[in-house]
Amino acid sequence: MTLVLQDPLPRKPSHERHKLAKRLRRQVGQAIADFGMIEDGDKVMVCLSGGKDSYAMLDILLQLQKKAPVRFELVAVNLDQKQPGFPEHVLPDYLASIGVPFTILEQDTYSVVKRVVPEGKTMCSLCSRMRRGALYAHAKAQGFTKIALGHHRDDLVATFFLNLFFHAKLASMPPKLMSDDGEHVVIRPLAYCREADLVEYADWKAFPIIPCTLCGSQENLQRKQVGRMMAAWEKESPGRIDTIAKALADVRPSQLADGKLFDFLALGRHGEGPLPDAHAWLAGDPES
Repeated sequence: MTLVLQDPLPRKPSHERHKLAKRLRRQVGQAIADFGMIEDGDKVMVCLSGGKDSYAMLDILLQLQKKAPVRFELVAVNLDQKQPGFPEHVLPDYLASIGVPFTILEQDTYSVVKRVVPEGKTMCSLCSRMRRGALYAHAKAQGFTKIALGHHRDDLVATFFLNLFFHAKLASMPPKLMSDDGEHVVIRPLAYCREADLVEYADWKAFPIIPCTLCGSQENLQRKQVGRMMAAWEKESPGRIDTIAKALADVRPSQLADGKLFDFLALGRHGEGPLPDAHAWLAGDPES
């Protein structure tokens, strides 16, 4: 694998870059406070993929750690999935240069995914399950109390539309969640951060970006389709994605149609008669 060197973005004046850094710190700090992501004494596993988002997350958490009202530990963890040509020296060299404790896990999920998933099919589901399993196992073994992932505001919105369009449900990636087995608390400190800001921040900081040859090789992923749709919306109506992101935090169950979240049967009901019976309502032949 060769590192992809993109043309740098036009350099903004120094004060503009510092405004960007301040905005990102404020947004991450606000997300941590709003959702109680980090507590005193936490040992946080910062999952570092080599992409712009996880680099920015680690960088901002390190800044906040210095003046945070609580004391917590940060350890960077990368899962080396044995992709061909993966530059194994990049992350260790970078993390050593900034003095961050780190662990590189090695698990050949790449070969498994390539062998199991048919050509042309989406690899993300299996790849993410295997990656999550390896990271969860390490977190448990090392006593981490929180697992930090680098998903940002645009990721949360895109996941909402993926679930809406392809899985017929209203769901996204929450800023904070408990794993299915109840053993791990996962946090997303970048939940309020715009991807465009993170792109600019990563360029300014010159993070050594490592591309993923699994995700990057699949152009027709549903997530990429949704991404193109969101980009078109934002171009046509700037601010629309931010509005949608805010809507994810303002849910009105009584204005939807989920009887598990709102008791529609009891709404306006009078008397103590039996509840409606769908079979009775649907039975019979109206022509007879």
